[in-house]
Amino acid sequence: MKLDNSNHSVFLMCYHLVLVIKYRRNVFDDATSESAKEIFEYIAKNYNITLLEWNHDSDHIHILFKAHPNSELSKLINAYKSASSRLLKKEFQSILKKLLKEYFGSRSNCLLTTGGAPIEVIKKYIESQGEKH
Repeated sequence: MKLDNSNHSVFLMCYHLVLVIKYRRNVFDDATSESAKEIFEYIAKNYNITLLEWNHDSDHIHILFKAHPNSELSKLINAYKSASSRLLKKEFQSILKKLLKEYFGSRSNCLLTTGGAPIEVIKKYIESQGEKH
């Protein structure tokens, strides 16, 4: 993968983010996932984030992205979780029937750097999410 750079640095910072629906409710299908992805891409621009890979299972999403050293990842994640919860519930009102007390995302998340495995291995893992083996 090509290195990124700014005025005084060269870097490659890739992350794997997993966001889970509260109480593992099954709310994601292709349409809700695509809408969630569009929301992420819109918000990510404000944080110098580039989406590399996206996929979902029925109760969680996997996001592979590149960041800039000045990216504030905790702020990105909070902004995304807040906006996606509000916008997805508004756009897909059928989601409300599946949630408990309208809680959408779990308060926790999993954010991993991807230095431990080759990026292509992680991409293949994310691409295979939701497939029955």
